[in-house]
Amino acid sequence: MKALYLRNAALAAIAASVTLPNLAHAQQAEEQSTPGLAEIIVTAQRRTENLQDVPIAITAANAETLAQARVENVANIQAISPSISFRVTNIATSSANLIIRGLGTTGNSRSFEGSVGVFIDGVYRTRAAAALQNFLDIDNLQVLRGPQGTLFGKNTTAGALLLASASPSLNDVNGAVEVTYGNYDTLIARGAVNAPLSDKVAFRIAGLASSADGFFTDSTTGQSLNDNKTRAVKAQLLFEPSENLTVRLIGDYSHSQGNCCYATSAFIDGPTQPIIDLLTLYQPASSQQFLGVLAGLIPASSMTPTGRKLPARDPSKFEQTLNGNGQQEIEDYGGTMLIDAQVGEGTLKSVTAVRQFTVDQRDLDPDFSGADIFRYNESFSSRFISQELTYNTKIPALNAEAVFGLFFSDEKLKMGRSLPWANQAQFYWDAIFASLGVAPGTAYAAPGTWTTERMGGTAKSYAGFAHLDFAVNDKFNVIAGVRYSIEKKRGFFNNAFYRPIPTDVFTLLGIAPSPAYDATTTNKALSGTLGVQYRPTDDIMLYATYNRGFKAGGVNMDVNAAGTLINNAAVYNALPAAIRIGFFGNAPAQAPLNPRYKPEKVNAFEVGGKFQYLDGRARTNIAFFYYDLSDLQIAQFIGLRFTVLNAKSAKDYGLEIENLFQITDSLTLGLDGTWIPHAQYGKDSNIDPVLSDSRFRFSPKFSGNATLNLDQPINDNLSVLARVQAQYQSRQLISTATTAEQGPVTLVNANLGFKLPKTGLLIEGWVQNLFDKTWFTQSFPTPLQTGDQNAYPGAPRTYGIRVRASF
Repeated sequence: MKALYLRNAALAAIAASVTLPNLAHAQQAEEQSTPGLAEIIVTAQRRTENLQDVPIAITAANAETLAQARVENVANIQAISPSISFRVTNIATSSANLIIRGLGTTGNSRSFEGSVGVFIDGVYRTRAAAALQNFLDIDNLQVLRGPQGTLFGKNTTAGALLLASASPSLNDVNGAVEVTYGNYDTLIARGAVNAPLSDKVAFRIAGLASSADGFFTDSTTGQSLNDNKTRAVKAQLLFEPSENLTVRLIGDYSHSQGNCCYATSAFIDGPTQPIIDLLTLYQPASSQQFLGVLAGLIPASSMTPTGRKLPARDPSKFEQTLNGNGQQEIEDYGGTMLIDAQVGEGTLKSVTAVRQFTVDQRDLDPDFSGADIFRYNESFSSRFISQELTYNTKIPALNAEAVFGLFFSDEKLKMGRSLPWANQAQFYWDAIFASLGVAPGTAYAAPGTWTTERMGGTAKSYAGFAHLDFAVNDKFNVIAGVRYSIEKKRGFFNNAFYRPIPTDVFTLLGIAPSPAYDATTTNKALSGTLGVQYRPTDDIMLYATYNRGFKAGGVNMDVNAAGTLINNAAVYNALPAAIRIGFFGNAPAQAPLNPRYKPEKVNAFEVGGKFQYLDGRARTNIAFFYYDLSDLQIAQFIGLRFTVLNAKSAKDYGLEIENLFQITDSLTLGLDGTWIPHAQYGKDSNIDPVLSDSRFRFSPKFSGNATLNLDQPINDNLSVLARVQAQYQSRQLISTATTAEQGPVTLVNANLGFKLPKTGLLIEGWVQNLFDKTWFTQSFPTPLQTGDQNAYPGAPRTYGIRVRASF
């Protein structure tokens, strides 16, 4: 078996080296008159540079490349680089996670930002979910891989994602309209218009409307689940009073709503599945009747049918039965002011932002089943302001490019949950407790709200940084940077209401009511970078860098962050003696736990090279990386509780290779592969044993994409477009709470269309997951059902047509 595994791995690596794509042919320079690959311009070092000259592993994509790859939002970002992936489950604010090179924040937590920083128009976004809405008027995307300890030092221990909006232009009136329609009744319509108002002022406005049915169908009603409808608008004003001053104002608003996001597939059935299935199909008249049916003493037909149907067990059918009218509503809006001013011999840049991000979920089904056990309501609100100042200049005496900067941000968080028992909770819990030898009726789970929770906090950041690039000579550079950060955070939890019944289910289980808390923490850290860069020829650049990355600690905002019932002495000691002795052995109360978690730190080493050859018709970029991590933050959902753990040590190392070949003037072949032989937590008795000394979650040993692009002119006014892509991921662990695995997956995507350059018309058909593979992105322990797991599947086959017209 081991030999077979090694053979398959070798074949996958060989196939990847032949067929994997590099989509960095994005944000390209204007059309070249000479043959060869177009130059790619990036801003990873806070100045415009050729990607091949930057000593950072970067993938870039312009708007058209993103559209062809169907990267409508961050959810499908792996289509442009196998080194980066995205996961989201039931609520985007807590579970949207970006992962680069196997490293990133994993699991569910309301409390902290991800290890991959998201920056939109230079503004840091505290939740990756901010990039989950469909992109509107985006000009380009850049993925910076590896810790960005200086210039993007806030919470970027794994990397950074940079999104830039198309800027208003003073040159002429222009615009574009694009409509996409596909299966699952998917419709996306977007458009943008640019209008100069004078020789110094320009205005640009863009809008988007989209809707889509979810992939899941309710097996009882036939209605789609996990659907979505989004409306968005973005307006910009550009003011250039002189060649030394530019002011750009950006205002945007996005609103989405739908039935989201609790339709999942059964992954592993636990011992409670027969109970769940019976309650899905029948409504008992009493617990005694239900227990008799479970024991085989009474026929199931003696109970009243619910009218609900069991979903198909085959995950490829995408069926689920849920209760409630689950609805999610998301609002994301704000304003940004960008100022570039020539000051002395350099440029002073200011980025000012105010943002509001809210999520409201109502009447959802958190037992993920057709049994009507309990419902769920959750809200999240973030008010965020930030200010960054940078000064770019040259220091002639040192022959250096320099960036100096200051950063400040202030976020206020407000969250809440309410949890009502539904009309089958009592029957379910009587069955569970009966299996434990407890008499029916002992546990109280009558319908109605049993808890209302309030959570929230604040996060303030202060930082100063400097980054210098010294040109020792025309071939050799030394790069050095430093950033000093102060992070102040507060988190609190309390129950606005808890049903005062000592035999409530969660009380007997020892989970709640848990202790309230209001805690603060302050972290101070020095991060930075040191590197060397060598250009032996104009077509070769070699580099070696060290980066010290830092991600702030904080306070876990969750009902059980300070412990469980036994840590809530006042309530625990007030329980009737019979309950304390019968369920807890009269164990003494304990002090509340510390809800704080530590900052995450990484020492990252990278050696790489960027090469152009074959008269500029081929490009290869390669990077070796090694990360030594301490106190790595892990968010974990363990069925009822959201915990934050710090793994004392971890190591992550591997190799990336990106290739792009211009086979003909019209045909390019891209090759990308990421090999991570080791991404593992150290042995640590302080974290869950399922994680100690195990591989990172969502970190396959090998990932690769493969893209062949054709843009073939037929005549002066007609070109044929074609694109074929293969995406491969090897086996990977997909749950932070278990050892659940997803086996190797290969997806094939394709596009075919034509464009009329003179008229600005493009028509393109597309298909994603051509062979309709069924696979899973993440699994989790099903709430209240010990031993049971559900999973979120990847998208099935989708297809459609895209029409774009520009003027």
